[in-house]
Formats: sequence, structure tokens, C-alpha cells
Amino acid sequence: MTPTGHEGGQRIARSTFLRWAGSAAAAVAMGGRAAAAPSPPSSPTMRTRTIPSSGMALPVVGCGTWRTFDVGPDPGARAPLAEVLEVLFRAGGSVIDSSPMYGRSEAVVGDLLAEAGSHDRAFLATKVWTRGREAGIRQMEESLALLRRPRIQLMQVHNLVDWRTHLKTLRAWKAEGRIAHLGVTHYTQSAHGELEAVMRAETLDFVQINYALDDRAAERRILPLAADRGIAVLVNQPFGGGGLLRGLRGRPLPDWAAEIGCETWAQILLKFLLGHEAVTCVIPGTSRPQHMADNARAGTGPLPDAALRRRIAAEWDAG
Repeated sequence: MTPTGHEGGQRIARSTFLRWAGSAAAAVAMGGRAAAAPSPPSSPTMRTRTIPSSGMALPVVGCGTWRTFDVGPDPGARAPLAEVLEVLFRAGGSVIDSSPMYGRSEAVVGDLLAEAGSHDRAFLATKVWTRGREAGIRQMEESLALLRRPRIQLMQVHNLVDWRTHLKTLRAWKAEGRIAHLGVTHYTQSAHGELEAVMRAETLDFVQINYALDDRAAERRILPLAADRGIAVLVNQPFGGGGLLRGLRGRPLPDWAAEIGCETWAQILLKFLLGHEAVTCVIPGTSRPQHMADNARAGTGPLPDAALRRRIAAEWDAG
């Protein structure tokens, strides 16, 4: 598994879950991804949730850049990524999450936003991923230069690396107006104990965690604690590293999918997460505009209520 990835391998979906489908739905249901992308809304209609510390309304579906945006200068490689961002914005989304760990992703995001004149449409989030105060400052200065912004919306301590040192710097940067929000991240369940301790001890605007239908450990302590502490939550690996979608590909949708406005499995998996009120934004990564449009649709329309979320989880666990 990758250190923070939003895509990658995980176990495939369970047999009981895959058998969910009414006979009427089978004839018309789409697979794990739509063959033709749903058209994004023509105006920003995406659902938003409030960042507790600032009161800012944040669209609930964003875009991760791990692997997917790590490309060179070739226009052919960058063209679909430019369209991914435009689809995100047209659908009412804004969050773009990156890291120095993601190769050339920060530079690509910065270049594409500059070329499109779209920086003002983006909620830019990146991370510090090194040890030591001076090294952290140098890295963050470079990230801002690559993103082509003197100020960004969110800087996070990546995987809790030297978090005590970096949080001191981030508080100073926030006071200076160089960042609007600060936070910490991790991508594994094994780190939840340390993450919980940091959330209890520090004043944070955001926490970024792994959370998916097949990885629900965050529901036990991290999500309730975030709600109690007024910490916004970004969700990475919302497709369980990608294995969930691969396992569901070609399978008919459940008969209840239409009740929550879902046309694809991707939308179901994202809406399951967004049905938890502590989740502020999900950030699946993609390099395909049609997948971005599909993901963005999960930010519109009804969400599963607590009863349906329990049913989905119970069916998965019973498989």
C-alpha cells in the first residue's frame, strides 16, 4: 500500500454485497464506472459542509492528486488533468489535495490552474513531509511556489511526521495569513491511536484519514472525536484503495440506489461516506474527466440516512 494514496489495491468486494440488486434494476444498472460520464451540473449545486473552525462552506467532493497528477510537461498527458479540474469546478467542487510526496503533482496543479486562470476557484491543500523546522519551512515554501500561490487554504502535517515541530510553524503561518487552515493526516488504521492523541492535545482545523466501506475503523473513535472537537474531516482512499470499484465493476446496482440518486457504484461508495455527518469532504483521485464527473455527482441529491448506512454496512460485514 502506498503511504497516502487515494488509489491502489485492496481486497475485492464481498459476495453478499455484490448480489444486491433487484431484477428490474439489473437491466439498466451501470457498472463500477459509467461508460459515458454523467454531465456535471451546469451551476454549482454540490452539497457543502461547514469547516467548524472558520465557518467556511466547503464542497463535499474534491480531488486527490497522488499518482494521477504525477506527470511530466507533455501536453498530451496534462490535457485530461486540466479537464478533470474544470469538471470539478463546473460541478461546484473546489478541494484539490496534494503533497511533496506525490512527485510532480504540486507543480502540475499549479501550472494547470495558472494556465486556466482558476486559482481563485480552488481550495488548495498540501502537506509538509520532512523532519526539522528549517527543512519543513523550505519544503512548504517550495510547495507554495510550485502551486503558484503566496497563500493556500490548508497545510497539513503528512502522516504525522515530526508533527510537534511543524504544528508550531503552521500556527505561525496561520497567524501571518500564509495559510487559512492547518491539520494533520494519516492513511492507516494502525496510526489511529496516535492520531487520536494529537486531535485531543492540539487545536486543529482539519484531519485527513482513510475511510471506506471496507475500512470503517475511523467510525469508532476518529470521526466522533472530530465532531466533538470541531475538526473538519477529509477522507482519503474512499474507494478502499480502488479495490472496491474493481470488485464491483459490471455488477448491477442495488434496487435502492435510485432512492439516493446513485447511477454508479462510485456514487454509492462516496455517498455512504458522506452520509456520516462528521465527514466534510471526500477526495478520490482520478486522471479521467468522466470519473471526476461521476464522483462529483455523489455530492448532489439525497444521502443515505442512518438506517440505510447500517444496512449497507451489515450486508458488507455478513459477506
